[in-house]
Amino acid sequence: MTQLTFTQPNQRVRLGVKKFLELKRGQDFIEGLAWFSVIAVTAMFLIDGGLQSLSDPAAILGAIDRLTALLATDLLLIDILLIARIPWIDHYYGHDRATTAHKKLGKPILYLVIAHFLASVIQYALVANVDVITEFFSLLTIADLLLATAAFVLMVMVVVTSLNFARKAVTYEAWYLVHIFAYGAVLLAIPHQFSTGTDIAGKPIALVYWISLYLFVLFNVVWYRILRPIVRSIRHSLRVSTVQPESSDAVSIYLTGKNVKKLGGAAGQFYLVRILTASNWWRPHPFSISAAPNSNFVRFTVANRGDDTKLMQSLKPGTPILLEGPYGVFTEDRRTREKVVLVAAGIGIPPVRALAEEMAARPGDVTIIYRLRNSEDAALLEETRALAAQRGFNLIELEGRRGIGTSWMNADHTGRSDLDRLKDLVPDIAEADVYVCGPTAWTQAVEKTMRAAGVEERQIHAEEFAW
Repeated sequence: MTQLTFTQPNQRVRLGVKKFLELKRGQDFIEGLAWFSVIAVTAMFLIDGGLQSLSDPAAILGAIDRLTALLATDLLLIDILLIARIPWIDHYYGHDRATTAHKKLGKPILYLVIAHFLASVIQYALVANVDVITEFFSLLTIADLLLATAAFVLMVMVVVTSLNFARKAVTYEAWYLVHIFAYGAVLLAIPHQFSTGTDIAGKPIALVYWISLYLFVLFNVVWYRILRPIVRSIRHSLRVSTVQPESSDAVSIYLTGKNVKKLGGAAGQFYLVRILTASNWWRPHPFSISAAPNSNFVRFTVANRGDDTKLMQSLKPGTPILLEGPYGVFTEDRRTREKVVLVAAGIGIPPVRALAEEMAARPGDVTIIYRLRNSEDAALLEETRALAAQRGFNLIELEGRRGIGTSWMNADHTGRSDLDRLKDLVPDIAEADVYVCGPTAWTQAVEKTMRAAGVEERQIHAEEFAW
């Protein structure tokens, strides 16, 4: 177990409150820029006479065609930044909030693109005095419009596979591959915006705006998602050193390499892990580190949940690994109280165990609640017990089958609610920061109980297992 030097808890609390205020200002600035981009695009459309000539159906459809195209493109580029795990976005919002915002934008973008597609085809059909089907196939003979149609199909695929029913029906790998198409959709749509559109070509201000926006998004995606991980991979040369069984369906994977400490990051964060073999290098998987950052190794504790996680149970020493990240705001930087409650379910224990190792605290300041099915077969349980004993933390093990209804605790023969049990287990819960890691529905149930117990929203920090 890594030995660390801890700052005083009250120092960490003051830093956490200061950090909260800084993050709020940063979020306001980013959201202001996003709204400014939407207003700027609309203003350029209006200044260019977008609503001056609406004398007939074709002209009205032309205005709808132009405005929906501009807004959809602007929002799509923002959406790509949200989901591309750009570090400065992740720093201010974290993966969960950025992903939520990305999903909320997905449907409006699709509706705008559909409106643009239909308005443009019907408009051209009216002008050419032919039926819509004939005009559609006629437009496909123009190379740039054929590419734009392909982009439209890709966007529909991306949005549909993001819906809840679709995500449950496909593997992570299939979902990831389809979402790569989002980048392809943007690239395929660019040519027709300049060759057939009237809002960019020949308009100096609009041209500078759109080229700058495209280059900004391109730089962030190419540098942070492609080039930077490759540079860091070469610099650190990370490889699997040991694969250690933790339970019947989980292992800890130790990575070693050059200057491991300089990878940075903090306990509670996660990386996108790529296994650099011929068949697996192209698809990353998110895993939280299960030990506090140190100069000797990076460790992930991975449960067998199918797909590539099964493969990772038997990785061979020497296998090269590429890491993207670290990501996430499930860290002590968000701490606002001296008292802390760490809550984990099953394989949600890795980031919680890492936090318990690194967190600045006095004996009695931290309570760990570990929801598990079987104490004889729970990942990192013995480590967590040893760490709690060493640091004077209170460890509560909620073992056994789950309680009835929406309970997130184990079954209780007394019939008490989760709220009553929580207040018995942690009487001062309202005065604590709460960190929760586990499956989405379970995490939401925990958060609901915490709010009912008087824990303020900014004191609740969650990391969900979802994609």
